Amino acid sequence: MTVRTGGAWRAAVAAAGAFVLAGSVAGCGIRTTSVPVDAGPAPSRMPCSVAGKESSAQASPGVLPVRVYLLCASALAAVDRTVTVSEKTVGNRVLVAGALLDQLQAEPSEAEREAGFATNVRGPLTVTRARADDPEGTLRLSRQPEDLPPAALAQIVCTLAESEAAADGGTVVLGGPGEYAPRGYRCTDAAKVRPETVLPTVGPLPAGNGS
Repeated sequence: MTVRTGGAWRAAVAAAGAFVLAGSVAGCGIRTTSVPVDAGPAPSRMPCSVAGKESSAQASPGVLPVRVYLLCASALAAVDRTVTVSEKTVGNRVLVAGALLDQLQAEPSEAEREAGFATNVRGPLTVTRARADDPEGTLRLSRQPEDLPPAALAQIVCTLAESEAAADGGTVVLGGPGEYAPRGYRCTDAAKVRPETVLPTVGPLPAGNGS
């Protein structure tokens, strides 16, 4: 029976370890392989645009072209739609705001979903006219604006800011069902890019006749 000395044994162990290490390195991609690897399709960004939608839609009797802001790729993007309205809706700030809120609460169409659009505005959410001592142009929501998710509030503000529902200068003046004073909001470029942030407010607003 042959007994290995300590030096010979250590040399044998080192040789075996080197062999195993070489095999591991060869299996870790150091050497190229001829076997094709399918890693799946490259990631793509949502288009955030609905094909076939005309931004220059014209009003016709009973139909009102509107623009609403939806979420797409973590930002706000405008979508053109049309709504069926009565004659008394046109020029009526509260009725226009109500029609726009309905659009924001509706599920995006199939084409909009495929383009990456979604909405954070959840119902029920309604709007009523201002109170007697509210600032001019105030709209009262059925929920306190500050209690809405930031992205939902950004959708509402940016949508109303580009409509007849906005007050002078494009400011959107919103109040809730409680006794808190209404606040003015603006749709800024920063709000469109980062709707999860707090919207800039305009204030303090003077009391008015609520018209």
